[in-house]
Amino acid sequence: MTEDGRRVLVQFKSESGEVTGTPFDIPIDITVDKLQLICNALLQKEETTPFSFFVNENEITDNLEKSIDSETAESLEKVLDIVYQPEAVFKVRAVTRCTSTIEGHAEAVISVAFSPDGRYLSSGSGDTTVRFWDVNTETPQYTCKAHRHWILFIAWSPDGRKLASGCKNGQICIWDPASGKQLGKTLTGHKQWITCLTWKPLHLDGECRNLVSSSKDGTVRIWDTSLSQCKLTLSGHTKSVSCVKWGGSDLLYTASQDRTIKVWRPNDGVLCRTLEGHGHWVNTMALSTDYVMRTGAFDPEKASIVYQDVTDSGEQLQSKALKRYNEAKGSSPERLVSGSDDFTLFLWQPEEDKKPLARMTGHAQLINEVLFSPNARMIASASFDKSVKLWDGRNGKYLASLRGHVSRVYQIAWAADSRLLASGSSDSTLKVWDVKTKKLLCDLPGHADEVYAVDWSPDGQRVASGGKDKVMKIWRK
Repeated sequence: MTEDGRRVLVQFKSESGEVTGTPFDIPIDITVDKLQLICNALLQKEETTPFSFFVNENEITDNLEKSIDSETAESLEKVLDIVYQPEAVFKVRAVTRCTSTIEGHAEAVISVAFSPDGRYLSSGSGDTTVRFWDVNTETPQYTCKAHRHWILFIAWSPDGRKLASGCKNGQICIWDPASGKQLGKTLTGHKQWITCLTWKPLHLDGECRNLVSSSKDGTVRIWDTSLSQCKLTLSGHTKSVSCVKWGGSDLLYTASQDRTIKVWRPNDGVLCRTLEGHGHWVNTMALSTDYVMRTGAFDPEKASIVYQDVTDSGEQLQSKALKRYNEAKGSSPERLVSGSDDFTLFLWQPEEDKKPLARMTGHAQLINEVLFSPNARMIASASFDKSVKLWDGRNGKYLASLRGHVSRVYQIAWAADSRLLASGSSDSTLKVWDVKTKKLLCDLPGHADEVYAVDWSPDGQRVASGGKDKVMKIWRK
């Protein structure tokens, strides 16, 4: 206790502003651990959930007194609001060493992706092949040949049963990870190379039939992968479309080098609105619900070391995914963040408004990738100015710069518990950052050249990286 034993009236509130319990009085030097106990008791949780607490948007790290400024401390007659945020129950451990360096590709590895449950790992390369790797034995499993040009993009279907790949010839192939064979015919129609592929979210499409692709030719195509047919072509952009996202409320978002982002209805191809504000090419976008839609019916919290075979039908997977999506989204609509060659990011609520919520400035070079954390509370942006910056996921406020790379940062990947972030750079290293302390946790050298692609498996077990040195590296605890 402090000498004068000062006490303060507090009121717990959730992130969305719902009041929990009645105001009550506690000593001003109460510690975080005691706040945890009180909050869990108030919410009557069966299992104790870890929480983080905020006063006036400052996190309480040690005790309450240190986190409130002198003005608040003087006016103790007022009720003090403490906002609590549940954290992930599980903890992902940082990767610290490279457990294998797997050769196989004959050219640079351009993209790396784990399947939604972390069971399979795939990569696309400049040698025109897609490869599947066995994550348990850390050896090559299948080599898939059908493309005739560099593979620029790969995307897992959210049920984990299909992988789509797009190449520089504008062709798209669908692969079966269990056999390494091609499913259906090659999808042709784009006149220039493929820039991005996205599957329809699992909670809207239990069979994972629909896929959307964007291309350098300025069009976006929606495909039915079961029939290997193009259902719709959306042409409204005047230049190359760099990125496409399929939102959880069944809207398509496309970003283009014509400096705009367009919102479409995928069932009839109607343009809903155009989001303007960027002064240069829009390179990258992320949705606040990306992670929950990527993992579909798989919950990282229930991850096991030995993979369980998924025997659920499409409908069961769909209902599980819908439940997870609704929990993650909460009461507010999806948020979209876009990053551009104009060195800025914009935060939007594209379902409701064509005006941005925030313009986020601070990078000194173009932004190559932007991602929401799995719990959607933070945004991380990777830039050619050698830094990774963190922003508040709700209002776009600047939080921190993660500095350490000595060259361009290409890609980033969040751990499933939102506490760690991995980044790959043209300085040939990967770095793992602690988001809470905003400091470097591990430096992972090992690649012989630029690291183009990095992904953290949704079960938290491993990180995979690939780059110009043609090898695939798997990193573990």
